[in-house]
Amino acid sequence: MARAVLAAAAEEERLKRQLCLHRRHLRLNSMPTDLPEREFVALFRLRKQQFFALCEDICPKLRETQRNTAVRPEIKVLSSLMIYAHGSYQRLSGTNYDLGLSQTTVSDCLSEVTEAMNSPDILRKYIKFPTTQEQREVVSRKFMDKFGFPGVLGCVDGTHMSIIRPSEFEEAYFNRKQYHSLNAMMICDADLQIIHVDASFGGASHDSHIWNSSPVRALMEGLHEEGEAFWLLGDSGYAQRPWMMTPILNAAPNSAEEHYTRMQIKTRNVIERCFGVLKGRWRCLLAHRTMHYHPVKAGKMANACVVLHNLINDHTVRFDQETQEELARDRVRQPVLEPARLYGPPEDVLIPTRAAIVQRLWRSRQEN
Repeated sequence: MARAVLAAAAEEERLKRQLCLHRRHLRLNSMPTDLPEREFVALFRLRKQQFFALCEDICPKLRETQRNTAVRPEIKVLSSLMIYAHGSYQRLSGTNYDLGLSQTTVSDCLSEVTEAMNSPDILRKYIKFPTTQEQREVVSRKFMDKFGFPGVLGCVDGTHMSIIRPSEFEEAYFNRKQYHSLNAMMICDADLQIIHVDASFGGASHDSHIWNSSPVRALMEGLHEEGEAFWLLGDSGYAQRPWMMTPILNAAPNSAEEHYTRMQIKTRNVIERCFGVLKGRWRCLLAHRTMHYHPVKAGKMANACVVLHNLINDHTVRFDQETQEELARDRVRQPVLEPARLYGPPEDVLIPTRAAIVQRLWRSRQEN
């Protein structure tokens, strides 16, 4: 009996060593960049040239080790890209490609790469809010050229990403759709580039609360006080301010106010398209693809996906039917809009800037 147990243990150990050697062989001989470009993009979302550029930025930030069994930095990045792109590290149907990593190693790689991509210099390089007047005018001009809406610096909204139930402060993450999530506030420009992200709030937080806690709100208020005529576009979940243009609810049919609201909604729709592209490409963020990580790590993964979204800088992608269906499920899982509560001055004090835009858009329509 004892001999049989020892033999079984020895055989198990032999199989473990064999598996380790097999994985090491795969890692040492794995050349992902030898894949055809189309297959590489399907697996990792980036083009090869973009992947090389990313590696130049973050590989120096990854831990180095002299062990001959160490995972190459490029493989660490690729394994993380697969998780961001597909929601898990599993061999994908339709491909035999394998990076030769155990689940534990993949988890370690994901943590390391995600931390590297959240380095302040990386976030500053790829996620840029317009900080100079010249930059603001360029962004605003693109919105005007594409949508005919003046003065826009970006469109803002929140999107929910599902996480497992946290062990601490669980109630802060439980949203109105009855699941645990992060509510990530993002601002995008007319080209669907994300110029600001804050994925640190739980799903119980209202969009307006996150906005009022944001340094961008203080920046926009400061620009207004300095006389710069720029604003963001938000839905009725945000309070109307001279630097935040919201829809006019219950506007009279065929009125200047209704025309303004149609233009505002049409322009603001870029943030919804942006969310669709972001989550369609980086599917770990989909609301029904629960991230099994601590909220802080999940938020950093969201930041990493935003960096990658901006790196790709090509948002004309067409998704297959399966991805479109997943995006539809994600929209259903988003909590319903709750109108903002207005704190501070009465709304009639805050309307003049919006009223001027209403009249400008109405005159433009009549002239054309």
